[in-house]
Amino acid sequence: MGAAWRGVRDGSEKFQGVLEIVQEVSRLGMEVCVTLGEIGSVEARKLKAAGVTVYNHNIDTSPEFYPEIVSTHTFQDRLDTIAAVQESGMSVCCGGIIGMGESEGDRLRMLEVSSNFDPPPESVPINCLMAMPGTPLANQPPVDIFDLVCLVAVTRIALPKARVRLAAGRTRFSREGQALCFFAGANSIFYGDKLLTAKNPAGDVDVALLRELGLHSRGATAS
Repeated sequence: MGAAWRGVRDGSEKFQGVLEIVQEVSRLGMEVCVTLGEIGSVEARKLKAAGVTVYNHNIDTSPEFYPEIVSTHTFQDRLDTIAAVQESGMSVCCGGIIGMGESEGDRLRMLEVSSNFDPPPESVPINCLMAMPGTPLANQPPVDIFDLVCLVAVTRIALPKARVRLAAGRTRFSREGQALCFFAGANSIFYGDKLLTAKNPAGDVDVALLRELGLHSRGATAS
């Protein structure tokens, strides 16, 4: 469950509303993953107590390239939120976005930072930029499929126990390209017709591809 705000603070009406929703979902016996932006130790502990099992907070790119993309908060702000999440006992879902104009070194540096978390993130979404008209990155060229495959392979080596998730951008890749990503080490996808503001492959299309590749889904497990 995601919210389009910078973060939440304990005592606010919107944070209390989130806690109530989390409690209701948790009572259904479901794994609860949320992404709410910046939080501190108090908020993290309360989310954990309410039933959140996984918190998503991507670092997006390398610390060196980050200021070229984001000016409203710092890379350290991201790291502080992740530290608060880990201290609370929630699992961390943390990845990034490629195709924003970063270098290959920036992509590797992003993985270096992630792999140094203690413990390393249990889930690592790899997003490919979906360039939107009217935005500063509208003219960025699409990510080359072989660059994505190489990054997936390195991620699998750097974070051997993680769920390496193919996230935004899959609609731009062929079935064969996605297959290469799975063979390179990706073992998770975001399933459903829409992913936040961008299209995602239709569910039946994903199921058909996985079956043809001999890959099988498994039920949700606690992280």
